Amino acid sequence: MADLNTECCTPDAQETCCEPSEKASCCGETHHDGCGCSAGSVHALTIAATATVEELRETVREKYAAAAVAAASGAACCGPADDTGVFGASLYAGSGESDAPPAAINASLGCGVPTAVADLHQGETVLDLGSGAGADVLISARRVGPTGKAIGLDMTDEMLELARANASEAGVENVDFLQGYLEDIPLKDGTVDVVISNCVINLSGDKPQVIREAARVLRPGGRFAVSDVIADPDMDEQTRADIAAWSGCIAGALTETQFRSALENAGFGEIEIIETHRVHEHAASAIIRARKP
Repeated sequence: MADLNTECCTPDAQETCCEPSEKASCCGETHHDGCGCSAGSVHALTIAATATVEELRETVREKYAAAAVAAASGAACCGPADDTGVFGASLYAGSGESDAPPAAINASLGCGVPTAVADLHQGETVLDLGSGAGADVLISARRVGPTGKAIGLDMTDEMLELARANASEAGVENVDFLQGYLEDIPLKDGTVDVVISNCVINLSGDKPQVIREAARVLRPGGRFAVSDVIADPDMDEQTRADIAAWSGCIAGALTETQFRSALENAGFGEIEIIETHRVHEHAASAIIRARKP
């Protein structure tokens, strides 16, 4: 973390200030590198102390590429905690969501079913952040109908290939799968009605930026409805610092307070965070909903 710099942030601002990439939004000014923060909880919002954003991306990419290859070959998917029923395909069976081929659902590594709570309507445009094998995109496409569209965004070549194959097999045409990063969504401002995601935002090394990007691409009145892992306030630092656990949806998770704060700072209102089930002794899956004014 950068050293404190009183020329960048006032002492009061330093208590809630951010890393250099966050200067403009949280300090209200733009300076050269050196604007840091003294609050450890804010440091957890941006990046693990032991890795860069790029290193975390590569750790996650390798795991999910391997999962896509396994799923494409017909092998059992290797989702985190897969045998406990708190991640993956088993969650869809309990939700009643079945508008996607088994191959897409069986490859899910998610911690929930966001389409079950997103309240999708005919004609809407839906964006799925970290779309993986495409299950939630295909479910969304059927919900919004031929006058709507479902877009999947993923950084992993293998997952994108699998998702496009699943869409072709399902005969769903009102879909589009894009390659890119959650922190830099390749869409114009105000172009989607709903942003969904299934246990992926926590994998980012800069979650506030992901949430700001979600707000940017949403139209006024647009909805944010995601499933994600929420860390308990007492999660130990050893768990947080374990890079390998980032790709298992645990170490990278925000607390409820941190997630709510990131949504508020991005301009969202009507925020609702509801725990659904425990996924770890220090974390739970939750449905997180909000609306862009």
